[in-house]
Amino acid sequence: MATPNSTTLGLFPLTSTVLPGGRMQLRVYEPRYLRLVRESLREQTGFGLCMLNPNGDRDLNTHVYKVGTLVRIIDFETLADGYLGITILGERLFEIDEIETESDGLRRGHVHFKSPAASIPMTDSEVWAHELKQRLEEVFNNYPEIARLYPDRNFEDPTWVCNRWLELLPLPGEVKQDLLSENNFSQMLAYLAQLFAENEQQNELN
Repeated sequence: MATPNSTTLGLFPLTSTVLPGGRMQLRVYEPRYLRLVRESLREQTGFGLCMLNPNGDRDLNTHVYKVGTLVRIIDFETLADGYLGITILGERLFEIDEIETESDGLRRGHVHFKSPAASIPMTDSEVWAHELKQRLEEVFNNYPEIARLYPDRNFEDPTWVCNRWLELLPLPGEVKQDLLSENNFSQMLAYLAQLFAENEQQNELN
C-alpha cells in the first residue's frame, strides 16, 4: 500500500542518472518504456530513473541499483527517426525495496522516498562550494546542449551545483550510489572537493 513516503513506480534503467533538479532528454523506442511513458502522461505521474549495475543479475533484478530518482515528463516530441523524445525533470530520491517484472519486461519497484539532503552553512566549505559553482558555470558556457536544458539555473544553491556535478562526472556507479545512499551534503561536497583538488595536482605534475 502506498503511503506519503512510499509508492510503486515503473522503472527506467540507464547507465547515466539524473538527480533532483536535473534534466535529461531521452529517446524512447522499446515497447515497455513507451507503455511506461504513456501511463505517466495519461495519469500525470512520474516514473523511476535508475542506474544499471553492470555486475548485477538481470534474473534477480540486482542489475538495477537501489537508489533512483522520481522523474516527471516536462516535454515530449516525435524525433526525426520517428521515435519518441522526452525531457524529464528529477524530483525526489528513492530507495528500492522490491522489484517485480511484468510480462513485457517492464520492471516496477516498490520504493520509499529519501529525505532531501540538507545543505550546510558555508563555513570551511565555502571556498570549494564557490569553486564548484564557477566551474559548473564554465561547463554551461562551453556546452550549449547542456545549457539549453536549463532555462532556470540555480548556481547559488550548493546542493543543486553538487547534484549537477554528480550527473556530469564519469564516476563509477557504485561511487554515485554510495554518495546518494548516505544522502549527506557535507560528504558529497567533501568528495567533489577532493576529486577536483587531486585533478589540479595531477595537472600541475603534467
